[in-house]
Amino acid sequence: MVEPTPAVPAAAAEPAARFTGFSLWYGTFQALYGVDLQVEAGRITSLIGPSGCGKSTLLRSVNRINERLGYVRTEGAVAVHGVDVYAAQNALVQVRKQVGMVFQRPNVLPLSIRDNVIFGHRLHSRGAGRTTRADEDAIVEGALRQVLLWDDVKDRLNRRAAGLSLEQQQKLCIARLLPVKPRLLLMDEPCSALDPKGTEAVEELIWELRGEYTILLVTHNMAQARRASESCVFMLLGKMIEHTPTDEMFVTPQRQETADYIEGRYG
Repeated sequence: MVEPTPAVPAAAAEPAARFTGFSLWYGTFQALYGVDLQVEAGRITSLIGPSGCGKSTLLRSVNRINERLGYVRTEGAVAVHGVDVYAAQNALVQVRKQVGMVFQRPNVLPLSIRDNVIFGHRLHSRGAGRTTRADEDAIVEGALRQVLLWDDVKDRLNRRAAGLSLEQQQKLCIARLLPVKPRLLLMDEPCSALDPKGTEAVEELIWELRGEYTILLVTHNMAQARRASESCVFMLLGKMIEHTPTDEMFVTPQRQETADYIEGRYG
């Protein structure tokens, strides 16, 4: 894959996401310990570490998806572009409008390709005035073009999305987020169900989306983290161990624990 020239972030830009002393418990088990992390706006940041180190838990804390489990407790703060997502006055639906989520396996809706793309827009625009069919058509085309899927599906928009390949379904799941205009995209091992060709296609799409969107990517694949991110966070036993530009982490890690993991001595 040919990597584009890295985007240059605006000077002193506000972080897209900020974790401040963030801890999380599943019942009596503490999964995260006082995480302090700033995710730079407009860039791709990967989270790496051994299984069970807390990277997916940290990711899912941003859009409060962990709240589905009634025994989760948190301390500290998580802010998206300066807004505390756990503040009582911030409705969950508004948090999730700002923060899109892509899961390990594509979760297309049992609807047509077109209705999958427009679903989120319809949900979040209720009461905001009528959207015409022509408006929706433009939204669908724009989102599918942005995820490099339009040419493949433009002649079968009314067919069920489940008939697409896994790679196309994952792209469609990303397209479904875009009409809502999220500021941050969370991706939890988005290529784990894909073959190498599909993985390459989704990684290329991630690079296409950077700059316009901030992307926080969990991956168990260190080669993918190296290929597809600009900054990298190494986590171990629920703690953030190191956060540096990706190239620096893989060439000159600052912490011995990071070096041991990258070199395959544990994990």
